[in-house]
Amino acid sequence: MTGTILVLGATGRFGRNIADAFARAGWRVRCFDRSRDDLDRVAKGADVIAMGWNPRYHRWAAEMPGLHAAVRRAALRHDCTVLLPGNVYVFGQNSGPVWDQDTPHRATNPLGRLRIEMEAAYRTEGVRTIVLRAGDFLDTEASGNWFDALMAKRIGRGILRYPGARDVPHAWAFLPDLARAFVALAETRAQLPQFADIPFPGYTLTGYEMADALARVTGQPVQVRPVRWGLLRMARPVMPFIGGLLEMRYLWSLPHRLDGARFAEVLPGFQATPLDEALTRTIAPLR
Repeated sequence: MTGTILVLGATGRFGRNIADAFARAGWRVRCFDRSRDDLDRVAKGADVIAMGWNPRYHRWAAEMPGLHAAVRRAALRHDCTVLLPGNVYVFGQNSGPVWDQDTPHRATNPLGRLRIEMEAAYRTEGVRTIVLRAGDFLDTEASGNWFDALMAKRIGRGILRYPGARDVPHAWAFLPDLARAFVALAETRAQLPQFADIPFPGYTLTGYEMADALARVTGQPVQVRPVRWGLLRMARPVMPFIGGLLEMRYLWSLPHRLDGARFAEVLPGFQATPLDEALTRTIAPLR
């Protein structure tokens, strides 16, 4: 079942991948243009809204609640299903190591609390919502995420900067796969509950395993070196978003993975991209 999707933030990493995946699947894709569009007007006639608006960390408290409130109003008014990219911030640093749809949301840090409150509002207001909860993104373009902005900038020289303990499992999601999964979920949304929280298993890798995989796909040894957190702290006064990086640093030393049982139940035929292929495509623009 195809239809019309309104993509918010179509030039960002999530929105770009969503727009491409839905277009390939035969959907009519509308991309919101902040310079001219009115959300209520362009949402009319849409079946699905993909929520790709995501301010930088230091603007979350000021901007994120209002942006999501506007999306909820439009979705309720026009009977749209909202596709919401979930993250693992909601769980907090005292949870783990395996997270699923029933894991309590107990984060106490500011960014985690904002995510908890935002998701809870979709549920309590009765918005038909699909949350696909994923780990850190691997993208096919350099889009400013943890991997391409902090970790793999020097992968061409065989260097991987790692933000935490290198022997701790960490959750990753290949964005083209995440987008394909959203397409499949949107096309079967009638069979899902009103608020569907679905963990996306993606890949779970330690720092050493990530380095080994990158060595395979680059054909050269990859050295794992620590991220220079001290330099980031020094840059914080002129780059305020770094405060968010520091706040979420704990995830790099907290063992975790997303359980794939619910995902396999709702999308039993989904074929994930093999890790080496995903990494080859991810590092292509960084080499």
